[in-house]
Amino acid sequence: MTPRAVPTPREQLAAARRIVVKVGSSSLTSLDGGIDPTRLDRLVDALAGRRAAGTQVVLVSSGAIAAGLAPLRLHRRPRDLATQQAAASVGQLLLAHAYSASFARFDLAIGQVLLTADDMIRRSHYRNAQRTLERLLGLDVLPVVNENDTVATDEIRVGDNDRLAALVAHIVGADGLVLLSDVDGLYDGDPRKPGSSLVAEVDDPADLQAVQIAKPGQASLGRGGMATKITAAAMASAAGIPVLLTSAEEVTAALDTAADGPKTGTAFRPSGRRMSARRFWLRHAADVHGRLDLDAGAVAAVIGRRRSLLAAGIHGLSGDFVSGDVVDLVGPDGVVVARGVVGYDASELPGIIGRRTSQLPPEQRREVVHADDLVPLT
Repeated sequence: MTPRAVPTPREQLAAARRIVVKVGSSSLTSLDGGIDPTRLDRLVDALAGRRAAGTQVVLVSSGAIAAGLAPLRLHRRPRDLATQQAAASVGQLLLAHAYSASFARFDLAIGQVLLTADDMIRRSHYRNAQRTLERLLGLDVLPVVNENDTVATDEIRVGDNDRLAALVAHIVGADGLVLLSDVDGLYDGDPRKPGSSLVAEVDDPADLQAVQIAKPGQASLGRGGMATKITAAAMASAAGIPVLLTSAEEVTAALDTAADGPKTGTAFRPSGRRMSARRFWLRHAADVHGRLDLDAGAVAAVIGRRRSLLAAGIHGLSGDFVSGDVVDLVGPDGVVVARGVVGYDASELPGIIGRRTSQLPPEQRREVVHADDLVPLT
């Protein structure tokens, strides 16, 4: 019997029954006019078309801060956090209303879901987010997700909506992720210069080290750039989700359900297996607050036998962390082998590391990092 061919990432995206689409600020708004209704309607037309084809859609949309600039008579994206939050507070309402009115043309209801990093790292929070998104989809509502910029601080910020989209794609068990940019894909050089070529497919994001990545310009309305999109694509593809990176101008082609898939942008082939949402976030946590240095025996227990990390296997630490923070676990060769949520403050550990559990006071006879809160990186 002839072995069945493995579908290409484009074919997987075309056949996806649940898909997450992320759109950036620059694709929806302008500095002088706030929300651009023509751009927004074009996006909604394509999403509604994919919905009509039988696909469940989750939209991760930037644009709240940018949408709030014009009403507040601000001429550029503010740099201070308080003004960003104020702009987001005004713009989020405008953006939600614009989406609601546009989707109403197709008799589609939307639900707004605002998330922070806490909703990903804390077990009860991400389960609540997962249940809410799942229920919205079950009620035939299209969720519109954004980071909650009205309250998010640097300490609780996911960082960018590209990363948020990858997290959401994993949480909802999406079959595909589409990242819409202001360029039509990934190039092997500066796309503004002659001689650069579109990279049509990426088998492994590690192959992109030599690719020149353009940064967002000073007038950019968003936080991200091509680097954040590649990071998000790597996160999702490593968890078994095919990704397409293309221009918002090509959104209709990007959501094409033809058997051979969309013929635009850069497709990222899924290169790993799915993991729990909590472990997925831990693996890609942006805010690591310290490190624990492990001996060879602890590395073997943590990586080889998937055991909890005990004080006896630690011979050093660094960083100003508290219980509940994310830390790196580092082997004797200096390589980060795992990441996890630490159960002690940094100030508590010097007196107990290297000691067996039986040698510790009863109140300290617990794991430094529990196996349920730990994800190997090797």
